[in-house]
Amino acid sequence: MNALAQPRQQLLLVDDEEDALLELAELLEGEGFNCYTATSVKIALQHLTRHPDIALVITDLRMPEESGMSLIKRLREHTSREHLPVIVMSGHAGMEDVSDLLRLQVLDLFRKPIYHVRLLETLNNLFPQPQMYLVKG
Repeated sequence: MNALAQPRQQLLLVDDEEDALLELAELLEGEGFNCYTATSVKIALQHLTRHPDIALVITDLRMPEESGMSLIKRLREHTSREHLPVIVMSGHAGMEDVSDLLRLQVLDLFRKPIYHVRLLETLNNLFPQPQMYLVKG
């Protein structure tokens, strides 16, 4: 008998700090998610075009070229992506940012450094762990 686990959802992680990005991708892939990573909004948008199955975006707010806020606004303006869940991580979100994020229907805001346990709880609530399917060989 083989136990086959369905891969979990595809996530897009966006952060200009590559170390933090790779650490987060490793953590989430360890939980069975399939992660695409982008160090800029431009790369993030390319991934979203290429991978229509991306189920969630986790983005940093402050990035040098274009902000996470700008990425979220673009998603909300794009018909096929306007309801895509977004989680924001930021070391410096002010009240103004928070009210903009609420208006843009962001799922959650995590302060950096991210508390991984809480992030995983959020993701597990959103995308329950798939059951193992037993296939007779």
